Amino acid sequence: MEISGSFFALLLLLLGFQTISSYDTSDSIYDRFVQCLSNNSSPSLQASSIVYAQTNSSFTTVLQSYIRNPRFITSSTPKPLIIVTPTDESQVSAAVICSRDIGIQPRIRSGGHDYDGLSYISDVPFFILDMFNLRSIDANISDETAWVQAGATLGELYYRIWEKSRVHGFPAGICPTVGVGGHLSGGGYGNMLRKYGLSVDHIVDAKIVNVNGTILDRNSMGEDLFWAIRGGGGASFGVILSYKVKLVGVPEIVTVFRVEKTLAENATDILYQWQHITNKIDDDLFMRLLVQPITVKSDKGATKAKKSQKTVRITFIAMFLGDSTRLMSVMNKDFPELGITKEDCKEMSWIESVLFWANFDNRTSVDVLLNRTSASNFLKRKSDYVQTPISKNDLEGLWKKLIELGKPGMVFNSYGGRMNEIPASETPFPHRAGNIFKIQYSVNWHEEGAEADKKYVNLIRELYSYMTPFVSKSPRASYLNYRDIDIGINHNGKDSYQEGKVYGDKYFLNNFERLVKVKTAVDPQDFFRYEQSIPPLPYSGEIDRVRASSARSLLDYRNNIWFLIIQLVL
Repeated sequence: MEISGSFFALLLLLLGFQTISSYDTSDSIYDRFVQCLSNNSSPSLQASSIVYAQTNSSFTTVLQSYIRNPRFITSSTPKPLIIVTPTDESQVSAAVICSRDIGIQPRIRSGGHDYDGLSYISDVPFFILDMFNLRSIDANISDETAWVQAGATLGELYYRIWEKSRVHGFPAGICPTVGVGGHLSGGGYGNMLRKYGLSVDHIVDAKIVNVNGTILDRNSMGEDLFWAIRGGGGASFGVILSYKVKLVGVPEIVTVFRVEKTLAENATDILYQWQHITNKIDDDLFMRLLVQPITVKSDKGATKAKKSQKTVRITFIAMFLGDSTRLMSVMNKDFPELGITKEDCKEMSWIESVLFWANFDNRTSVDVLLNRTSASNFLKRKSDYVQTPISKNDLEGLWKKLIELGKPGMVFNSYGGRMNEIPASETPFPHRAGNIFKIQYSVNWHEEGAEADKKYVNLIRELYSYMTPFVSKSPRASYLNYRDIDIGINHNGKDSYQEGKVYGDKYFLNNFERLVKVKTAVDPQDFFRYEQSIPPLPYSGEIDRVRASSARSLLDYRNNIWFLIIQLVL
């Protein structure tokens, strides 16, 4: 039987279609992505210079450079098919267009501090859109603003402000290597939140690439989307390019202290009293408490060896926007139980306090804030909010639990002040008035392997479970930037909205539904999705219909081709 050339043409067409529809290799995706970027970018772009395939010798280095949690550097961790590292905003736009055309999901990474790695891992075929090259900062002291790109770090932002002014700062986190894009889009808090609120409370403009690859600013995106990306997580709505922020005033002299108390040094009574004043004390004062199980040596007489004893240590770390004389007046009036002395206080400039909070010694140059690298342990984090003081009896029960578990610790962060004044609906971040302090649960470890991972993650989960009676309820609230997939994940299928509501209510409380409406308006087909993204509304099963229709179209197309082939053969 003779087979015509038409048969071969149709067969090649079908095979080509099947190749596009199936799981592509990294090299195939790389070639198509490079070609697509070239078609959608300026002629001067050599697209291959910003795209890394898995076969590229630099792929692993680029991938791991901004993974801040070694739990996700293992042979079994899902790897991106490619990494795209744009050097200008138009290339981000082109990358979004290409990811839609090719059908591969983006993971957007600015600093890599997502605790559970959702900015650089996924269980579906994906690529990383790595923003580290986009890190310009333009601080304008005359109007007290700064444009900062998403790939910049907080340390770089603080440094560029300090270069131009000794009396300006910005209220954001204490870790210098955290990326601006993720930090600000998720809320952004730091040691000036009682005075100035969150980072998102000082965003006045933004630039984002939407699902169509269009670059929008505040005016063109509209107030609903602008609201959503100030605490609702930018990666659900597009790719954040930059934020324009309003700077805040800082005094020439600030004061810090660090004081430790163990249970033998009356830590329980001190902490109990701290709960009653920490959200009411002078707004210029912020106190963070590190609560850790430790082992100490105790003397048992001159002829006996020192004996090990387990206890709990509470470290009080404070930031005060003023001099030590005024700080002592505040402490003696409102919190004398801590017993702070003038000798405990250290006066310094605001930029020096940034180094203090980042645990650099007092001889370290400010230039260290430009260092983008950081050493990390294996880690897991969780969060809670406390709205009613915990009784002394319950605190003593908590100490026993911490000593029993041995490894996990807790961080208590003061609320109140300006946080009480901003309505919960002002931004997507809802955890404002009514909270005394926020808890971060923390566990770090050095051992590699799945058994160690399981062991330490189970420890922190047990501590989290133990705290259930003492924290917020209905729902039990969590902080988005302390990413925690334990509270729920989205499989992005027919139950996307219901699954999203589980974690969405905890992160955003009553603001979740408004976020869903914004998502539905700007990305109704849910292109920008990940394991804890904001889902669109499931109105009449629209998303399922779109995906089902697409699947039926593909099936009909393939069936029609096979029908034609059979007819030709026969």
